[in-house]
Amino acid sequence: MKVIASLSLDLDNKWSYMKTHGDAGWESYPSYLDIVGPRAVEFLGERGLNITFFIVGRDASLEKNHAALRSIADAGHEIGNHSFDHEPWLHLYSRDEIVEEFEKTEEALFAATGKRPVGFRGPGYSLSPTVLDVLAERSYKYDCSTLPTYIGPFARLYYFLRSPQMSDAEKEKRKKLFGTFKDGLQTLKPHVLDIGGHPLAELPVTTFPIIKTPIHASYVIYLATFSRTLAMTYWRSALAMCRMTGTEPSLLLHPLDLMCGDEVPELKFFPAMDMPLQRKLDILGDILSVYSANFEVVNVRTHAAAVLSRTLGNEVHAKREVNSDIRRQSI
Repeated sequence: MKVIASLSLDLDNKWSYMKTHGDAGWESYPSYLDIVGPRAVEFLGERGLNITFFIVGRDASLEKNHAALRSIADAGHEIGNHSFDHEPWLHLYSRDEIVEEFEKTEEALFAATGKRPVGFRGPGYSLSPTVLDVLAERSYKYDCSTLPTYIGPFARLYYFLRSPQMSDAEKEKRKKLFGTFKDGLQTLKPHVLDIGGHPLAELPVTTFPIIKTPIHASYVIYLATFSRTLAMTYWRSALAMCRMTGTEPSLLLHPLDLMCGDEVPELKFFPAMDMPLQRKLDILGDILSVYSANFEVVNVRTHAAAVLSRTLGNEVHAKREVNSDIRRQSI
């Protein structure tokens, strides 16, 4: 069996990008889920991939999004918690606010998809000890909110430079967006945290081992705007380094990997949004093809189950649960 690896998609909606960017009009919750939801389901289905969709609770609470979200769950994909209001400053929330955020999200996700989440990814990789405590109290199995990279401050600076309409107060809220330099010191390897006696798997979003530059699909697609050969060489090198260092990768996708600027003019400022849609989808297909050729690609819940069981020594349970999920995904 190949080394296990996971695949997920943060289903950030149009309004959440606009809100984080400080754009007017986000309050009406404009959505593109009716476009990207079916497209993602079809694209992944053609490749036999079962992944995790981290869904924002606010979107799940709106009836207009239910058909798209239900189609994702009905296709067999895992549903994860991506917070309710997608505010990448959860570290500023009180415990009561975080509990309320989780309660509302879980209720909305169940109403829209029939699924209750056991995994969480913070918006903008936002995390705090209080968030981890609440995850443990609510019996979550895993978190995947860490992004071990040194370039977070540069990404944040780029974001601010492209957001001249953002006030100083709004920038202050976002001062930890994408992380700090010290995040580059965090481990890339999936591991288990002991949160008050509750084991919680932590699956970092994988970056290039040692140098810690991003390797999520959006970054590889951006490199392809300069050279597709360069982008794929970088991607293959990153996976080779993962194998060399014993890192089980967890690859992150975003909705904009499956869209072009003509479909969402408000988000044309994002890198690679001027790339024609079919070219972008072809590159994403190449990325996933190489990924599947090198690793046994599963959803994050299955990956987390393997990490927990391996770490806790329950090898029989680990093999049974992982193999069951892999068989189910291959059907």
